[in-house]
Amino acid sequence: MFGSSVRPMVFWPPFILLLISVIASLVDLEGFLATTTALNTLVLDKLGWLFSITSLIMVVTCLITYLSPLGRTRIGGETATRILTPWRWFSITLCTTLAVGIMFWSTAEPLYHLHTPPNSLELIPNSPETARFALSTMFLHWSFTPYAIYTVPALLFALMHYNLGKPFSLGTLFVPLLGNKLIGRKGRALDALALFALVCGMASSLGTGAMTLAAGIDRFLGTGTGPLMLGIVTLAIVGCFTASAASGLQKGIARLSAINAKAFFLFLAFVFVCGPTQTVLGYGTEAAGEYFNNFMQKSLFTGAFDGDPWPKSWSIFYWANWMAWAPISALFLGKIARGYTVRQFMLINLIAPSLFSIVYVSVFSGTTIKIDMDTGGSLYQLLNDSGAGSVIYALFDELPFSTLTSIVFLLIAFLSFVTAADSNTEAISQLCSTESQAAMAGDIDENTRSRLIMKIIWGATIGAVAWIMTAFVGIDGIKMLSNLGGVPALFIVIAATASLLRLVSIGTAKIGLEHTPSRSYSSEAHQRWETQRNPGNKS
Repeated sequence: MFGSSVRPMVFWPPFILLLISVIASLVDLEGFLATTTALNTLVLDKLGWLFSITSLIMVVTCLITYLSPLGRTRIGGETATRILTPWRWFSITLCTTLAVGIMFWSTAEPLYHLHTPPNSLELIPNSPETARFALSTMFLHWSFTPYAIYTVPALLFALMHYNLGKPFSLGTLFVPLLGNKLIGRKGRALDALALFALVCGMASSLGTGAMTLAAGIDRFLGTGTGPLMLGIVTLAIVGCFTASAASGLQKGIARLSAINAKAFFLFLAFVFVCGPTQTVLGYGTEAAGEYFNNFMQKSLFTGAFDGDPWPKSWSIFYWANWMAWAPISALFLGKIARGYTVRQFMLINLIAPSLFSIVYVSVFSGTTIKIDMDTGGSLYQLLNDSGAGSVIYALFDELPFSTLTSIVFLLIAFLSFVTAADSNTEAISQLCSTESQAAMAGDIDENTRSRLIMKIIWGATIGAVAWIMTAFVGIDGIKMLSNLGGVPALFIVIAATASLLRLVSIGTAKIGLEHTPSRSYSSEAHQRWETQRNPGNKS
């Protein structure tokens, strides 16, 4: 089917393991959930502190890198041409990372923090102090920290791939520390582990989205939310994102992301103007003050002294989840960055989307908190009775043109799932293909028959897993698998962070980052790098 173009040790292990997991969940759901839950709890208990420290260090690393001389380095060399315009690049970054999750959790999550805050902080539920805590916590979970988790490995990969000619593989992230030891056969295990984590994450995200979209359609058409409707919604999403990814970056992903980003801005402006504008401005300003003032404390809060389970359920859970997605997403984000400087990369991949997220959270979370507090906790009651997906529609009922707004939201949400999934499908197909190595300096939109087949296979697999889990099993099992993927990803991003700090410390010219390779790995850059790592080795 693929011929010699597939990397079998990358493609088959996660593919087979995913199928085994689905079969196990169908045969014995209770046993499957019990096992994954126990493993997930063990990970959070034993490694929660490491997830927290790593996420904070990644934010600090981004700041150090931005201010360092490395910030002037152009990805691909001084003569490198840009693949995308700044707007299209920003729209892809925005729509393929946090946008899907923030659309739904920006209204549901603050209600949890408002009514069930950490026990150790002694906050009174549904009080002004707790409301401030809830909104500032939303900033923590959805702005600079998660984008830093994506930015560090993506920037490192871009520099290694374009300036040193390293291949499209996660072993590339270890080059500044280990040289070429994890490039090639030894690095395939890294690619396979990260691929499994990402596919599980995509399936769980798609399943959750399908349930929310089905609930929205049922709200207007009375179609119900059973297996048939979930299957139709899932099939529509999979069909669109597979077609988009198959059409290439410029024709599919970039154009779709640009449309999606514009829709985000327009929708945000409508809710801001028609909602409690003054309240949103006041809430957002105060919460931002608490967020920046207590950033270190909030980032490192693990609940260890009081045995508080809140951090494991929220902050640490998020860090593990973002890290599970980060390695392979970084390959895609790094590959579209050619022609920009390191500082420009960080402006578009970290600062701009983080500021947008803060504004988005201020509007939607602030409005949700205001309505809930004014109505004696009505939205929180709805959350418990009808689930997280129902809160956003209740918020629209408080705004003008609620029916039209809900319909527009459904369209934007559908588009968000498509744009988030197609970029990762593109990265998955490249990671599994030997052809991505040969064409690494060529046209990024080049699609071969085997790559197209691979995109279709992974798109169909992700859709099938999402549908089975949502319609017959339950999404919790695969969510646990996605979280467990954060364990190997944790050590990958730790290595990426250490590698980037090493680049900052030793300078760019010494390792050949200012050199632009042609269509293959540059022996000149390699020689300079090896000489820097091993001064005694002149061969």
